[in-house]
Amino acid sequence: MPTDTKRVRGPEVSQSPSLFLCHPAAVVLPSQGPRADGRQRDQVDVRPVFVRCGLVSQAKGSAYIEAGNTKLMCCVYGPRETERKDETDMKCGRLTTDMRFAPFSCPERGSWIQGSQDKDFSLMLHESLQPAVCLHKYPRSQIEVNVMVLENSGSVLAHAVTCASLALADAGIEMYDLVLSCSIRQDGSSYMADPSYEEENYSSSVSGENQGRLTVAFLPSLNQISGLQSDGEMTQETLTAGVRACIEGCYKLYPVVQQALAKAVRKAAPPPSES
Repeated sequence: MPTDTKRVRGPEVSQSPSLFLCHPAAVVLPSQGPRADGRQRDQVDVRPVFVRCGLVSQAKGSAYIEAGNTKLMCCVYGPRETERKDETDMKCGRLTTDMRFAPFSCPERGSWIQGSQDKDFSLMLHESLQPAVCLHKYPRSQIEVNVMVLENSGSVLAHAVTCASLALADAGIEMYDLVLSCSIRQDGSSYMADPSYEEENYSSSVSGENQGRLTVAFLPSLNQISGLQSDGEMTQETLTAGVRACIEGCYKLYPVVQQALAKAVRKAAPPPSES
């Protein structure tokens, strides 16, 4: 009997590879004392941040940010002529944002198709960036901001806002100020600044109020908040204290962002002419 030489024949008896997977135990976070990575609770202790601008040559501006194991890339295209020519676009430009997760970015593999979480994050990103961009300087134009999450290890929305702001500045888009963002995870009477993926998705066994997450987008030079997103249940006093903690975290990121932009400008500047 002729055989198919192009087909790899497996064993007669086989088992699913999922049977041999090691399922990790449930993560139990300490309710007091230091966190799993050594940082302290109730302190604005953000993870070390690495920032670089101008990595994508095909884009008008680009930025890469790495905070712990969270890694994001942002590209900015435009300003280009918009396709919609209504009265609003005639007077000022239009900012479009698109944020997506790579299929390998999360512990559970995702899809290339934009899901509901991607659309929600894209909307929050747009609401945080739009107040800082001088859209009236670009009539009948469109500016596109594309963010790709390469690895999600917590606080991905906050770092996406910072990365997108850096990419806009690298593209030469006129802005009122840079937009920096920080997030916290409220766990009862204590909070965790710049939470990791496990801390964000941790379900506390203690039921009650003051359980939630908060993300603040901040303009440091103007001392104004451009975006705020929260979920969960928190009292007014807790929410106010959380906003102040996020603003303090944004100020800690400000020197790192300034240094990255200054380095990108020096690299792009032409060499001095010898007279």
